[in-house]
Amino acid sequence: MSDMPEQTIETTEPVQPQRVFKTGATRIVEDDSMRGLTVAQVQQLLKSTYPEIANATVRETMNADGQKIVDFLPLPGRKG
Repeated sequence: MSDMPEQTIETTEPVQPQRVFKTGATRIVEDDSMRGLTVAQVQQLLKSTYPEIANATVRETMNADGQKIVDFLPLPGRKG
């Protein structure tokens, strides 16, 4: 027997990769305030800071690491 204490390995649930929300060149990484919210709910949450996403088209993709990328594609406005 060795004098080393036994190591306990804790098993946890698999960590879901964080979502990344993009509008233009801005990347917003999901934090605790956004976790569990739908994309529409996050869009409502962010539109006060980023008004261009209020009526934006949403495109969801996955990168090679399995991370979900949510692009908010603003619609062109009218001049006049």
